Amino acid sequence: MTTSRRGLRVVVIGGGVGGLCLAQGLRKAGLGVSVYERDESVRGRNQGYRLHISPEGERALRECLPERAQALLTATANSRYGYGMAIYDEHLTAQPGPEITDPRAGAADKVDAVDRVTLRRVLLAGLDDAVHFGKRFTRHEQRPDGTVVAHFTDGTTATGDVLIAADGGNSVLRRAVGVQAEPRDLGVRTIFGRIPLVPELRRELPEVLQDRFTWVIGSDGPKLGLMPMAFRTRPAEAAGKLWPGLDLPDSDDYFMSVFSMHRTETGLPDEEFLAMEGERLWRFVQDRTTGWHPALRTVLRYADVAETFPVAVRATAPIELWEPGAVIPIGDAVHAMPPSGGVGANTAVRDAATLTRALLAADRGECSIAEASKRYQAEMFEYATEATATSLQVAKWSLKRIDFDESVLAGKP
Repeated sequence: MTTSRRGLRVVVIGGGVGGLCLAQGLRKAGLGVSVYERDESVRGRNQGYRLHISPEGERALRECLPERAQALLTATANSRYGYGMAIYDEHLTAQPGPEITDPRAGAADKVDAVDRVTLRRVLLAGLDDAVHFGKRFTRHEQRPDGTVVAHFTDGTTATGDVLIAADGGNSVLRRAVGVQAEPRDLGVRTIFGRIPLVPELRRELPEVLQDRFTWVIGSDGPKLGLMPMAFRTRPAEAAGKLWPGLDLPDSDDYFMSVFSMHRTETGLPDEEFLAMEGERLWRFVQDRTTGWHPALRTVLRYADVAETFPVAVRATAPIELWEPGAVIPIGDAVHAMPPSGGVGANTAVRDAATLTRALLAADRGECSIAEASKRYQAEMFEYATEATATSLQVAKWSLKRIDFDESVLAGKP
């Protein structure tokens, strides 16, 4: 176990991708860190399955992770998939769309997509003593000596010099410090699913539906995204070679499916749609794709019904900066964005790398914690505003209809 070299203590509220990446970066830099997550375990809630990793996101992950965790991330990343995007209508007639390029296209060790559960396990690796599950944050207090105390529902507390709000789009900390920028409902309703790439399905599908991100734009409203996740090395096998003893649950290859439409097209009250569970959700999808190409219908038949859940898509725009001080936001707590474009998680890990550098400067005595917060937020505002705009533009193109006034993107720090 590495201990803090200089004494700065950081308390992180939220053990998602951003919070854990920050914890890894701080630990790697030799700073003291503890993470408090409200879920009871690492797989406590549904948040999707496959994550696109951009070049910027990969750089941030490698900056924060120790070498052994980097090796594990590379070994379990997506393999031969990811060669652009195929766009069709529901009859599999090719449609025009944007060109997607990636400077890493030919790199054998690139990390351009990962399984979310595997990523979270990799981000947890080596942090057993620092991460505490089943901790629901309620409030915080700033003491006269400058320290910050976090309070939890079980009566326990955690004290640090810095308190990180990594508690997501419904951030309790954001509201506690008076930030008004709540994520906006974009009117899009999405059903996330997981479709195992079993041998029978591979045999039935044309290759073009297996080797890239496929986006289907239905003429009557619904849209379907199919994103294959093919592990370079199965997670359990990779852990056995690179990190013996690490608990890394195995997984087969799969499609992540994303079925989307405007809330007015569901035919159901929001409260009913968002309360639906797996079996009913897949019946809903199948009922709305009865006239689609047989190959697409075949994919849907193989869905893992239990691993299905609905989401109301939201975005924070414009981004509102927080008062520079000991409470600092990262990830969805400050800049929630739609999954279109695959930039949300990448922006969160960029936050982690940027904030790690800023806090390390404060720990060396080069600036105050408030100045470190100000520097981090100024840099974050620039790239997160750009990422939010990109994700909204992709959403508008791919979904055709979202409830969003683009004039709000003119917000300034």
